[in-house]
Parts: sequence; structure tokens; C-alpha cells
Amino acid sequence: MNFVLSYSLYDKNKTSRKYWHSFRQHSHTYVTKYLQWNKKKRTTILILCCTPQVMVNGLPGKMSSEVLKVVLERGLDVVPYSLTAESQPDLLFRLQQINHCPNITLLKPSQRDSEIKKIVRDYPRLIAVDYTHPDAVNSNALFYQTYQIPFVMGTTGGDREQLIQSTLQSNTYAVIAPNMGKQIVALQTMLDKMAQSFPHLFQNYRLQVTESHQQNKADTSGTAKEIIQSFIKMGAHFDVNTNLRMIRSPKEQQEELKIPTEYLSGHAFHTYRLTSPDNSVEIAFQHNVLGRNIYAQGTVDAVVFLWNKIQHKESKKLYNMMDVLME
Repeated sequence: MNFVLSYSLYDKNKTSRKYWHSFRQHSHTYVTKYLQWNKKKRTTILILCCTPQVMVNGLPGKMSSEVLKVVLERGLDVVPYSLTAESQPDLLFRLQQINHCPNITLLKPSQRDSEIKKIVRDYPRLIAVDYTHPDAVNSNALFYQTYQIPFVMGTTGGDREQLIQSTLQSNTYAVIAPNMGKQIVALQTMLDKMAQSFPHLFQNYRLQVTESHQQNKADTSGTAKEIIQSFIKMGAHFDVNTNLRMIRSPKEQQEELKIPTEYLSGHAFHTYRLTSPDNSVEIAFQHNVLGRNIYAQGTVDAVVFLWNKIQHKESKKLYNMMDVLME
């Protein structure tokens, strides 16, 4: 079993008060010590708090596999089960490059209801991470809500309004975000604040968006959708049918965007270009990501964040990555 530790100071001059100070060690492990003071010496006592048990759903998908890798690297407990597609032929999954990765049983939609009660009983500190398929977003969320399983929803697509409303109504702890990359979320936050502060900044400017992802990404980027809305709030004109270009062709990605061959199966290149009505001004925002690690790191940060909220019994239960960043 793994533990999270944190600092607590008991002051000899203020015996009725405890001062708690938590910090990250090696950027991910919470360490806390209790220091008891008296006149001549102090003694250090360790206070132990259990870490979450993480169920990574969507295996053997590439994004969920990357998240599983980060979970193991950070020393968190892995629940040896994963929700998968009905068409998945494999029954077990294991990350070959990590020796201590357990064998993970893959559960199809037709099997999961019969297994979940045992899983919840055996893993009482369970938090689910969802990187499945856009078509499964709402049904998977309903599954978590039904069994009161806290979850981090990284899958894009689905009916997002229904997703938010059903999570609120079910009173289930959750982090829901279309992008788990903290640096990209910081850009989203900045643009959202710009939209609030300068609502007419790009009045009548034309917005052209190009977004490139791996060939099998089924939907429009959720990050692009949110950033587009911020520019619209600032007065920009945008027509999804004529001003959005989705690139999914590996040939175009290599020839036009110069994406290395090894990242054709996992990348996110976005450009937002704003042009003034008379074409005399052009302003561009761009973020290019190769690989999936940035999202996996942010996802596990969201798991730790949610676990802390659960431990503190916070009344607010629905969060996004902006909340994780602000924390």
C-alpha cells in the first residue's frame, strides 16, 4: 500500500493550534511531517494518509496507456481492471515496458455491471480515469455516477451539457475537461479572462482555425472549441463550416506541418489566426504538442487534486482543469 505524507507543526507556544503545510516532493508526492515541540527537543512523527487507487479506463488505447504509465511512475496504486470496448478481442492488458505493471482485466460494457460492485468493495479509494471514445462519454459518466465512483473525464465529445448536468445531479466528485495539459489549460484560462476583460477586442476580425490530430481522432478538438468561444466573445467572426480546418491525413501532416513520423499517431497542432476587416493586421496564437505525456501528467495531477477534495469532504464536487491549475 502507498501513502501520502504531509507536514504539520505543533507549536509549544500555541498548544491549541496546529499549522499544516503541504508541499510536493519530486513534483508529485505529498510529504507531511508532524513536528512536536517541547522546551529542549522536538520529535518527528509521521502521519500517514492513503493515496487513491486509480482505475484507468480505455485500455489498450494509447492515451489511457500513457496515463497508466504515469500512474505507475508516480507510485500510485493501480486498480487491475479497465473498461474497454465491446469489440475488444483481448481479455488482459499489461504495459510491457514497466516491470511492476499488473495484469489488467479488460471489462466490456456487457460485463462491467456484474463486476463493479466487487471492484468498489475491494478498492474503496477508487478514482476512475476515462480515456475511452466520444460515443461512450455519457454512458460511462452515468455508470460512474450510478455507483458513486469519483472520476476524471479526459475523453472529448459526447453531450457535454448533459455530462455536466448529470454529474451535478448525481453529487459525484469529478474533474471534467477537454484538455488535461496544464500549459494548454493556462492558455485557455488567459484567453477566457481576456474575453471577460476585453469583449470587443477582435470586433469584426475573421478567425481561421487549423487543428491537426492523429488520424483516428473521431471528433473536433474540445480545446479548439473552447478557445474559439473565447475569441467569439471578443467579437471575432467564425463560421465552423468555412473557418475550421481539421487535418487528419498523415501525408498533409508531414508535408505541410512537418510532423515527425513517430508522432503522426499522437500529436496536437493548433493555430488560431485573426485577421482585421481590411487585412492590414494579422494575429496568431499557436500551440503544438508532440506525444501524449503532457496530457497524462495533467490527468494524474487531476486525480491527486480530486483525491484531496474527497479527503477534505469539500461541498463542491465538480471541477475542471482550471481549478486544478489554480490549486
